[in-house]
Amino acid sequence: VQLQASGGGLVQAGGSLGLSCTASGYIFRQNIMGWYRQAPGKERELVATASSGGRIKYADSLKGRFTISRDGAKDTVYLQMDSLKPEDTAVYYCKQDQWGSSVWGQGTQVTVSS
Repeated sequence: VQLQASGGGLVQAGGSLGLSCTASGYIFRQNIMGWYRQAPGKERELVATASSGGRIKYADSLKGRFTISRDGAKDTVYLQMDSLKPEDTAVYYCKQDQWGSSVWGQGTQVTVSS
């Protein structure tokens, strides 16, 4: 499986950005796709995940501002980020889990200016 992420960029505080990540290769029907982020000097952390069965999980601190969604037909996961804050600045990584195996995307930079 390979993941191709797109989106991200530079935005002012209070603005919005969208990310997308498309999986290709041998994809099992049951899988989880999600987003993680890593800010400079910090550990990588969960943003949100969405399972193929519709189960969604968010980091508590991001609920209400970030929205994850999936298009099963396109094997694509999206992340809509609203009301962005400078502390949301990080490299955002897409991840897919299936049958105990994890694959990471290449990461995309999100920078929020104050």
